[in-house]
Amino acid sequence: MPAVSASAPGKVILFGEHAVVYGQPAIAAPVTGVNVRVIVQANPLQPAGSIEIESPALSFHATRAELPEQHPLNTLFQQIEQYLRISRLPAMKIRINSTLPAGAGMGSSAAVSVALIRAISRYLGFPLENEQVNQIAYEVEKAFHGTPSGIDNTVITYQMPIFFVRNQPPQLIHLKEPLTLVIANAGEAPSTAQMVAGVRLRWQQYPQRYEQLFQRIGAIVQSARQILEFGSWQQLAPLMEENHRLLQEIGVSSPALDKLVEVSLRCGAYGAKLTGGGGGGNIICLIQPEEAEQVSQQLLNHGALHTWLTTLIPTEEGNQQ
Repeated sequence: MPAVSASAPGKVILFGEHAVVYGQPAIAAPVTGVNVRVIVQANPLQPAGSIEIESPALSFHATRAELPEQHPLNTLFQQIEQYLRISRLPAMKIRINSTLPAGAGMGSSAAVSVALIRAISRYLGFPLENEQVNQIAYEVEKAFHGTPSGIDNTVITYQMPIFFVRNQPPQLIHLKEPLTLVIANAGEAPSTAQMVAGVRLRWQQYPQRYEQLFQRIGAIVQSARQILEFGSWQQLAPLMEENHRLLQEIGVSSPALDKLVEVSLRCGAYGAKLTGGGGGGNIICLIQPEEAEQVSQQLLNHGALHTWLTTLIPTEEGNQQ
């Protein structure tokens, strides 16, 4: 049987991180300049159920038998077996290649899950639809992160900007015009699970204050959706700055993130904010395409470890790769 492959992009949250865990909407978008690609091939010399997984990019090599019962990859294999109603996956070798930085808030774990689910289901001759891929990927995300919102697996599965409310079907956003972003990495961040847990603790201590903050973020997300679908992208700038300020109040920014936001605004970005779990990781900057090189270089000069450029293009349908 020939080898089968599938890929999945990264993601950024444009608006609404953390508040989305508490019932508020969020908007996320795919980052196609980085991705995870999974290659599945037969391993006929091994018995059924034997799976070898290697990923030089992630410094990982193991067999399924070596994985702890609760390991996210084991959860993924079990979910596929249950979903396709098979007792045991066939013997296979899996290679995971990635240009997506781990721990940078760009959805690395969800991208691995989505690419794996697509590649394995295609290899078995039962390619899954977006909704099915998304359901399995969410279960795996829970093994990775505890209580994730579900936004990472959803935007990476559909590969389009989405308007997302937890426990509701995602709504695809059809952009009126292209949107160009520089993403800049401020350094290693705590895990998403740690940051989410910290916000939950503070919410439990000060529920009224935090509910108000979440509601204000939710209102920003609603306004941003209208602009993305019907307005001019420059109108997003003040919403990004306000969203970042509220995330500072929630306690998920950091001096390094705040510095990069300030630098980007000084050197030509229209708007900027942290994206993802916070505490480190990435910011996003809204720019004119011709300003990309200047903004990126200034961010690198002021402490960014890496920058990426992505442009969201108006499209009608989600993609599968």
